[in-house]
Amino acid sequence: MTAPTDEEFGRALAAAVKAPSPHNTQPWRFERRSSRVDVLLDPERVLPVADPDARQARLACGAAAFNLVITLRAQGRRVSVRFLPGPERLVSVEVLGEREPTDAHHRLAAAVHARHTNRRPFQDRPVSLPAREALVTAAHGAGADLLLLDRGASYDAVAELVRRAERLQETDERYLGEARRWTGRPPGETSGVPAAAAGPPPSPAPAVLLREFAGSESLPAREYEQQPLLAVVTTPDPGQDTRAGFATEQVLLTATVLGLAASFLSQPFEVPGLRAELAALFPGAGEPHTLLRLGYGFTTPSLPRRPPGEVTTVIDDAEGRAEGLPG
Repeated sequence: MTAPTDEEFGRALAAAVKAPSPHNTQPWRFERRSSRVDVLLDPERVLPVADPDARQARLACGAAAFNLVITLRAQGRRVSVRFLPGPERLVSVEVLGEREPTDAHHRLAAAVHARHTNRRPFQDRPVSLPAREALVTAAHGAGADLLLLDRGASYDAVAELVRRAERLQETDERYLGEARRWTGRPPGETSGVPAAAAGPPPSPAPAVLLREFAGSESLPAREYEQQPLLAVVTTPDPGQDTRAGFATEQVLLTATVLGLAASFLSQPFEVPGLRAELAALFPGAGEPHTLLRLGYGFTTPSLPRRPPGEVTTVIDDAEGRAEGLPG
């Protein structure tokens, strides 16, 4: 087998760093060998207040691994994916040979660079049944499940959990301080959420509250969709955060291909006790890992990213040497 070229790995790593992460912290590192890339958690970029167990950071690393994998597959590479027990080394992606890419591979790989979290209002327009089925299929294809909600008692209960979590966080000075450090960033920063990406405050208040970031207060209030489609990503077994992140990114890229926008409703996962309440709403559905808001949105700016060379170490298999990857 011919080993992947520097250009092939370069494109894959440039895609990996496009993954979403809490407050755009980008909590990943990569180790590249001749035919393998390992995805590692960067503990220095874990949010100690909102994510003390690094659960959301592992989700982000799983999403980065999916971008890496789909980009290699779109380049005609056959790869294997191993989810590792950690605590820092989380995923190993190995190139095994060549394989003709499918149209789906090309579409998802292209969507990596078009996908971004949309914190702005969506259109009050229902997501079509074929699109919903495609999203569920995408989650299943990556070893997870996707529960879709747009009405009923479960929807109301989830929306209330989001509102409760938001109210609790608004009075938590430790959380607010952490959020201020990572949001409202000036232009030129390569991590965190810039003020330009903040969504405007809602008027009137919708059923599901999005968190407000620094910069929101300077924008005029806008009307949001009143009842967005919600999606809960679950896995059948507990502790599969990285796999759930891998599946979540396949869902998000599929949504992008379908012309849908998405944002995260992470509040219930960041307040002790509320995640268990969320799980109790769906008995028998497995462990919930993330909550998404889905719909038809408008163009919004993408977030900055650190260059792949800043987060990648190249390891010489023959001599065991490690060196930084240029730019």
